[in-house]
Amino acid sequence: MPELGDYTVYVISSYVATIVLLVAIIGLSWRRSRRIKRALEDIERG
Repeated sequence: MPELGDYTVYVISSYVATIVLLVAIIGLSWRRSRRIKRALEDIERG
């Protein structure tokens, strides 16, 4: 691991925040996709 010096906390927290946000975006997109697919199937059935 590279030596980050005084900025270690900031760099690591930025990585953690990025990973958390990416997981949240993916999760919300997946959930919305499922909801929309269900709604479209209901519309197709009548």
